Amino acid sequence: MLREPAYQVSPQAIGFWTVSALIGDVLLVLGAVLAWLVVPGAPGWVGLLVLLLALVAVAHVVLMPRIRFRVHRWEVTDTAVHTREGWIGRQTRIAPISRVQTVDSRQGALQRLFGLASITVTTASAAGPITVDCLDAETARHVVARLTAITATTEDDAT
Repeated sequence: MLREPAYQVSPQAIGFWTVSALIGDVLLVLGAVLAWLVVPGAPGWVGLLVLLLALVAVAHVVLMPRIRFRVHRWEVTDTAVHTREGWIGRQTRIAPISRVQTVDSRQGALQRLFGLASITVTTASAAGPITVDCLDAETARHVVARLTAITATTEDDAT
């Protein structure tokens, strides 16, 4: 059986995912409420749907960040990049170092507020790149440097 990756993402990810979900869900619910109020003579069941949407949004904001934090894991070794992510479904990805083509880091404005960064490892794979979201910014810098050093010594051409 495959072991899980060794490291969790930063605990700050919970706050980041909560605020991200809150922003999106508030906009969604406000849009639904405004649409319901603007439509003249909207049936009462539409209001119930808007209320249901609001309850689902609250559950999403409260539950999703904590579940994601427990699930999201990552590890970089001398031979592979290994990730696991998801909160409803689960995805595990393993890419041999010999298949790594590029390593990128990203830090959006909201991530910067939480001291987080993400790295993306592009591989010679039809499955697409591997992303490790919500690492502590300093950890992300070290991971990028380590992957760069490891791949520089790899003799294969990542194709």
